[in-house]
Amino acid sequence: MIAMNEQKIISLLGLAQRAKKVVSGEFAVEKAVRSRQVKLLLVAEDASHGTKKKYRDMATYYQVPLSVKLSKEKLGFALGKSVRAAVAVTDDGFSKALLELLSD
Repeated sequence: MIAMNEQKIISLLGLAQRAKKVVSGEFAVEKAVRSRQVKLLLVAEDASHGTKKKYRDMATYYQVPLSVKLSKEKLGFALGKSVRAAVAVTDDGFSKALLELLSD
């Protein structure tokens, strides 16, 4: 059973995806972060140590909030895609709402 808060996060990510305010896929996420479009970076908790380190370093350097909460499967499910190790949110409103839910 998915926790209620986790379900809200997944639903909000799905809404952001439909609004085209989400970038996923390794190269697309890196490009979006480097071009300073990203407001929130979500990395899968079951991603490899190297992947997490790479995105953590990138988030620190570009001063992007980072969250490591959901699994690769749940991140992919939220976007209606296959598993995803990293997802970037490019909208202020969605990122603020997600950060609020993620901090609970």
